[in-house]
Amino acid sequence: MGYSKKYLPLFIGLAMGAGVFLGSKLDFSNPSAKLFSYNAKKEKLNRLIDYIDYEYVDEINTDSIVDVTVNRILENLDPHSVYIPPEELEGITESMQGDFIGIGVSYYPYRDTISVINTIKGGPSERSGIMAGDRILMADNDTLYGERLRRDGLADKLKGELNSQVQLKVYRKGKGIFDVVVKRGRVPLRSVDASYMLKENLGYIKVNRFAETTYKEFKNALDSLQDLGAETLVVDLRDNGGGFIAPALKMADEFLENDKLIMFTKNKKGSIENNYATRNGSFEKGNVYVLINENSASASEIFAGAIQDNDRGTIVGRRSYGKGLVQREMALGDGSAIRLTISRYYTPTGRSIQKPYENGNKEYFNEYLERYKNGELQNADSIQVADSLKFKTPGGKTVYGGGGIIPDIFVSKDTTRVGETLDYMLRSGRMGGYIFEELDKKRDFYNKLTEEQFKQEIEIDDDFADGFLAYTRKRGVDINLQNYREQLKKYLKAIMAQQLFGTSAFEKIINKDDKMIQKVLSISDSS
Repeated sequence: MGYSKKYLPLFIGLAMGAGVFLGSKLDFSNPSAKLFSYNAKKEKLNRLIDYIDYEYVDEINTDSIVDVTVNRILENLDPHSVYIPPEELEGITESMQGDFIGIGVSYYPYRDTISVINTIKGGPSERSGIMAGDRILMADNDTLYGERLRRDGLADKLKGELNSQVQLKVYRKGKGIFDVVVKRGRVPLRSVDASYMLKENLGYIKVNRFAETTYKEFKNALDSLQDLGAETLVVDLRDNGGGFIAPALKMADEFLENDKLIMFTKNKKGSIENNYATRNGSFEKGNVYVLINENSASASEIFAGAIQDNDRGTIVGRRSYGKGLVQREMALGDGSAIRLTISRYYTPTGRSIQKPYENGNKEYFNEYLERYKNGELQNADSIQVADSLKFKTPGGKTVYGGGGIIPDIFVSKDTTRVGETLDYMLRSGRMGGYIFEELDKKRDFYNKLTEEQFKQEIEIDDDFADGFLAYTRKRGVDINLQNYREQLKKYLKAIMAQQLFGTSAFEKIINKDDKMIQKVLSISDSS
């Protein structure tokens, strides 16, 4: 391979840690403006910046000095108090709002052209006739192809005001270049990836983050599954790095009886705010299984902790991330913002699940590597717990605080070199380019398939898998599959389904033979 095998866990850990960091730093309540009185310490900082601005020997961007100063201040507080510069804030805000204004396509720069992976169902581009495989050459007077094509800034050329129009110049194989006018509209950013029946009476919902629209999406999915006869439910929160607290509380309310404590927060003054379930729950009786892993953080842990501490369901998987801090956002007046930790949250039994951060941010965010080294990802007995952080649920079950939600039923992770590599390639998008090229060879055929036809008729054979391995070798990655060929073929079919039909089709395929789901199926069959 192009890198030493001893560094592979490091690459995987850093990638996972970054994902959780991005998700966890979004855990904040609605901002409230506050006025700050005169403070000599603040005036000292202002005078220093002014002095540098007017007197320093060289020209210097004092804005960059301020950014560095703010970052250094926040780094000395806790890992989740963060500064968000203007260029990042808009994208994060859109993600947490659950939609944006655009043309409604998934795309990536393929060679020197913007290539449409798929269109959002019912979105502006689909209504205008744009199809998967199309190349977008121009947007109004902006050229979007060529050697200098960059992903940076492309989205801005396709976004705009609601109901505004953009004239696109599009190339399609077999048709050539043509013009199409698209009226921009609201494009949803789904937080529910999939919702379907695993078997008779057993429904499944996967939630990827907690945004403003998450509870509504979740409730619609739950209602649909109940209409299909779901009496037991799997809520998959694996790799869900968190987000807004309110949707997690509303989701938990669906499963808990009136007046059950969901969680509480405590600030530095000792002020406690309790959050209770209401009588509005629609799934208060059926069995519930919550899937978590080492990347399930913050709002995911609030939901899992509420279910576990109220003896309401079974937590399946591996110890969660361990973020028990709550942030609030404050705008800084220049398009940037900070998210400052204002309180800690606790599960109903009184557990704080925040993992320690006394040794600095680097060690905090790389804690995955310690779990890898001590064997925790493969053996529940390796999870380090302290008796002083032992709690009892009303039903007598022992639970622990001090660093994440420990599952009721442990399921190990495939930490072999090949298994980690395949998982990384799946999640990082490395398979996407190969799949796009293969679909493009028979685009007319694939675009006419229904999801059911795809499921029944399309098989990934050894030649197709070998083609992918040759594709990766040309790009410096040589994988020795050994016993992982069937897993590779499943992954390739899942990516193909995702490009053709979306995330739900992807999850249905990727979940086949999934260890955690298989564990739930075996438990539900025996109960």
